[in-house]
Amino acid sequence: MKYINDFRNPKSTQKILKEIEALTTKSISIMEVCGTHTMSIYKNGIKELLPRNIRLISGPGCPVCVTPQNYIDTAIDLSKEKNVIITTFGDMMNVPGSLSSLKTQRAMGSDVRVVYSPLDSLKIARENLDKEVVFLGVGFETTAPIIALSILKAKDENISNFSVLQCIKTMPNIMRKLVEDKEVNIDGFLCPGHVGTVIGARAFEFLSSEFNIPCIVAGFEYDDIICAIYMIISMITKETSKIKNIYGRFVKYDGNEMAQDTISKIFISAGSIWRGLGYIKDTGVEFKEEYKSYDAKEKFKLNMVNLDMPSGCICGEVLKGIKEPTDCKLFSKVCNPSNPVGACMVSQEGTCGIYYRYGR
Repeated sequence: MKYINDFRNPKSTQKILKEIEALTTKSISIMEVCGTHTMSIYKNGIKELLPRNIRLISGPGCPVCVTPQNYIDTAIDLSKEKNVIITTFGDMMNVPGSLSSLKTQRAMGSDVRVVYSPLDSLKIARENLDKEVVFLGVGFETTAPIIALSILKAKDENISNFSVLQCIKTMPNIMRKLVEDKEVNIDGFLCPGHVGTVIGARAFEFLSSEFNIPCIVAGFEYDDIICAIYMIISMITKETSKIKNIYGRFVKYDGNEMAQDTISKIFISAGSIWRGLGYIKDTGVEFKEEYKSYDAKEKFKLNMVNLDMPSGCICGEVLKGIKEPTDCKLFSKVCNPSNPVGACMVSQEGTCGIYYRYGR
């Protein structure tokens, strides 16, 4: 409990909040780029505790939320095939496609199974040699190593009826894109702690060196976040910019090199389509040539057609931090956790879903 209780201290929180209030009256916008940070901010009422001149904005830190519509529809189409078993993390079940969802397809008889790890899919493949098992590989750098490991094990064990429909996103260049976007005004970054455990604090260094934006890698308890906000504001006040890591109990400067090596054995950097944000260079991965037999897109000759956002949904603007969920006309009326219109309402890390639960 040491790594939890030490960072849940109301007295230290009050002290830091007073110091934040004394630092500046200048308007400052800080973006958190992790859905777990967003959840902690709303759950603990951190926005309401800060001075009005300090604005927290939520970025594209939910992997389910940024997964494009065409990927969802492709997964649903695959689930309709009689010889296919779809395996997936639970958050993907409720994401609405154009006409259906994986949850609906399962109710209609499709073989869709929730797993806790892609390695569970290998067991399913061994037990169902007459079926093709397709794992929905959605995530950031955090889940990429275990997805890559499942492919390495499949090859080592000669499991040929397993493949991955991957939609892995990578974080650094989407943060670059946000900084360069004239619609988005970011003075500081609360960097993603989970992603940082894999790629390290070094991966975010360019934000301070190239763009003079202070960045803090922080944990997820409320003292972690309040302390990070204080440090960002302090750097802005002193007109300095650095990358600082206050999540050293898990994040190292160079990250987890073994995890990075595992990813690099299977994948290479590639452009990727982000829901509501479009195609962005070097923000995803693709299979190396020698592992393309495990690429479901290649195996099933899939052609993903780009689709528009659902009518009235502003997920794109929410993911960029230029609008809040309450700016959407569908929010809490047509779109709610029981009847999600956009992916941001589905995931536990989705800004709209978090705001619905904690922010109203």
